[in-house]
Amino acid sequence: MDLQRIFTEHPASVGETYWGHLLRASWFGGKMLLAAGACFVHAIFPFLFVKTGSQAITQLHAAMVTNRRAPEPREVDLVPRLRSHSGG
Repeated sequence: MDLQRIFTEHPASVGETYWGHLLRASWFGGKMLLAAGACFVHAIFPFLFVKTGSQAITQLHAAMVTNRRAPEPREVDLVPRLRSHSGG
């Protein structure tokens, strides 16, 4: 498997570069960690962070799914190209 492709295939499928995907996924991860911390605190002290977890989920879903820009459509080969083999 091509090493570069394994790092760029998924980001390209969602319309991002490798570095753009790294930053965006890290942002999402940070938001989820903060929300998880608030949920654990809420478990012990139910009067704190009452809506924080559900609000975080709603916001992250909107950012990841609802408002995601669609990747550019790719040209699809309907007829596979045959490689010409030059031989002797």
